[in-house]
Amino acid sequence: MNKEYEKAFGNRIRAQRELKNMTQEQLSIKLQLYGCDITRSAVAKIEVGQRHIYPDEIRLIKEILEITFDDLFYG
Repeated sequence: MNKEYEKAFGNRIRAQRELKNMTQEQLSIKLQLYGCDITRSAVAKIEVGQRHIYPDEIRLIKEILEITFDDLFYG
């Protein structure tokens, strides 16, 4: 995958999370409650493009942050 795209995608996740006044810890806890095994550290790595993100994580982040796929992919 393109590293610059991963960084941009992670930046969009971070921006949307911050708009909801949510910490990385809070997001990781909500993801865990939905059955996604992810730590705060993994969220941080996703946001800076150091970790790949899985489709189920994308879907849950979208639902938790109450945003559209367009917000994530094209924001």
